[in-house]
Amino acid sequence: MSWFTGGIASMAAFPTDTAELAYTPAVAEATRPLYEKIKAFIPEVEWPFHAPLVHAINRLKRERNAVILAHNYQAPEIFHTVADIVGDSLLLARKAAETDADVIVLAGVHFMAETAKVLNPSKVVLMPDMGAGCSLADSITAADVRLLRQRYPGVPIATYVNTSAEVKAESDVCITSGNAVEVIESLPGDEVLCIPDQYLAKWVASQTKKKVYTWNGSCEVHERFSGPQLAAYRQQFKGDITIIAHPECPPDVLAEADFVGSTAKMQDYVEGKQPRRVLLITECSMADNLAVNNPGVEFVRPCNLCPHMRKITLSNILSSLTTLEPRVEVDPSVIDGARRAVERMLAVGKK
Repeated sequence: MSWFTGGIASMAAFPTDTAELAYTPAVAEATRPLYEKIKAFIPEVEWPFHAPLVHAINRLKRERNAVILAHNYQAPEIFHTVADIVGDSLLLARKAAETDADVIVLAGVHFMAETAKVLNPSKVVLMPDMGAGCSLADSITAADVRLLRQRYPGVPIATYVNTSAEVKAESDVCITSGNAVEVIESLPGDEVLCIPDQYLAKWVASQTKKKVYTWNGSCEVHERFSGPQLAAYRQQFKGDITIIAHPECPPDVLAEADFVGSTAKMQDYVEGKQPRRVLLITECSMADNLAVNNPGVEFVRPCNLCPHMRKITLSNILSSLTTLEPRVEVDPSVIDGARRAVERMLAVGKK
């Protein structure tokens, strides 16, 4: 298996006793409860390769006073076996602001780790693979935001958390897909810049009376879905399917959906409604993670994987905890502005 070959190459540099990475009876016993949670998604023949990494990570977390924050789009062997806090970008931002851990490991993408560092400038924030980026974050720069201020003077700028710290620092407030409408409604005036996701902005515009301006950014995972694709699934299952879509999807996709919401709200819908069969229109690892705790729901998986989320593995999480590298750093001149935008967002949710 290719993931294992890559893992062995990276483990060669670990200052960890190789005996700890053997699948011993003790490791098997210690990790059995964790495997029971995900055995529907990890074949039994593969668990001996995962288990020693899981065991070593959980030991190192205790030694380092570390916490692992994992996004909903992480693979089940990370999400359900080593993560301490799991959720969408909003929840991870909130928990990053509250943690008393000395070390934060972000099992997600780079902008999430930057947000954790902005909220915890004195803590060690680790990003297991610095190459885990985001098409939305790459679509806009701080200079772009400054130009937007010149073009739309006096119009508040609400920036998606899927952006760099430099972009956040140039903004008035941050938003996530889970709180975008609430935050934007809290802003003064009848106009707002909602950047950089064009599809999220169009969805927000349909939920508010404010005039919404946007940027031409998009998520490379969500924009691959289409309305005709969803209609074909409805036909295939003769209408016996519930379609739940993320607002980063194009408008024709949202028009076909039965429910539109953030990753957290999609989770709440599934857990609360317990639909018989669900088509989850988002990154497909989320369906695997939801299925663990919702065995009565059948998940149909049109599997679009995020290539950046897949860069985070058990191997490089262990490497990060062992070496305390790579560390995420944010320019001190940027931190105050970025933290102000994030904290304004979090304050809206507390009211």
